[in-house]
Amino acid sequence: MVERTDRSGAGVNASPLLLVLAAALLWSTGGLFIKWTTLSAFELTFGRSLLAAITVALFTRHEGFRLNRMTILTSLLYAGLLLLFVVATKLTTAANAIFLQYTAPIYVLVLEPLLYKEKFRRADLFAVLACIAGMSLFFIGKLRPQDVSGNLTALASGLCFAFYILLLRHPHTQRVNRASSVIYGNLLLVIACAPAGIAAVQHMAARDTASVLYLGVVQIGFAYTLFTLGMARGVRSLDAGIVGYIEPVLNPIWVFMFLGERPSGWAIIGGAIIIAAVASHTIWGARKSKVKIDELFPD
Repeated sequence: MVERTDRSGAGVNASPLLLVLAAALLWSTGGLFIKWTTLSAFELTFGRSLLAAITVALFTRHEGFRLNRMTILTSLLYAGLLLLFVVATKLTTAANAIFLQYTAPIYVLVLEPLLYKEKFRRADLFAVLACIAGMSLFFIGKLRPQDVSGNLTALASGLCFAFYILLLRHPHTQRVNRASSVIYGNLLLVIACAPAGIAAVQHMAARDTASVLYLGVVQIGFAYTLFTLGMARGVRSLDAGIVGYIEPVLNPIWVFMFLGERPSGWAIIGGAIIIAAVASHTIWGARKSKVKIDELFPD
C-alpha cells in the first residue's frame, strides 16, 4: 500500500520491500540490452560498471565514501557475483547460469537465522520452494549436468550473491555509505575489464552506446541504489532474495516482447508460479514495515 500526503505533509510512505521489488524489475531488463548490443561481455562490463559506480556515487554522495573491512568484503562479493555469472554464461547455457545463481535464497534460508538469530518462518520456506519449482520448469530438457565447470562457476556466483545479501544487513556495513559495496565493486570491475573496454570505444555503434548508458545508469546504478536503500530500511535478506526471483522470470519476457525470442510453454507456467509466490510474499511483507519515499532523495 502506498500512502500519499499533501505538500505540507510528511511525505510518501511505502514498504521498503517495494524498493527491492522495483530494483528487481530494473535488473530484469538487463538481458534485453545485453542481447541488443554487439559488445563482448568484458567490453560491456567496463562501460556499464564505470557508469554504475558514478551513478550510485552521485545518488549517495551525502553519505560519504569511507570504507571498513565489511564493505571491502561486500565489494569483493559484489564484483565476484557479476563476473562469475558472466564467465558461467560463457561456459554453460544461460539457463544453467541464471538458475544456479538463483540458488542464493536457499543458502540465505539456512544462514540468516544462524547469523542474525532470527526466527525461521514457514512462509519463507514455502515461498522459496515455490520459486525453485517454478524456476525448474524453465529448464526442462535444457539442464546439462556435464557442463561441470560452468555449473560450478554459476553456483559460486550464487554463493557470492547470498553472502552479499546477508552482509548488507551487518551493522558494520551500515555504518558507512550503504552503497559502498556497489561503488567499489563496480570500480574493481572497471579496472579488471579496462583493456577490453578501452579498446572497444573506437568501434562502438549508437546502439552500443545506448545499451551501456542504460545498463550502467538505470539497470545497475539506480536499481542498486533502490536495493541497498530497501535493505538499509529493514528488509530481511531472505525477503530480498525471494523478490529477486522477479529478475530471471521477467528477463526472457522483455527479450520476447522486443526481440522476438519466444520462451517455452514450461517457462510461461514456471513464470506464473514464481510471480504468484513473489507477489504473495511481497504483499504479506509489505504490511510489516514502511519507509518514507522522500528519504530516497534527501536535501
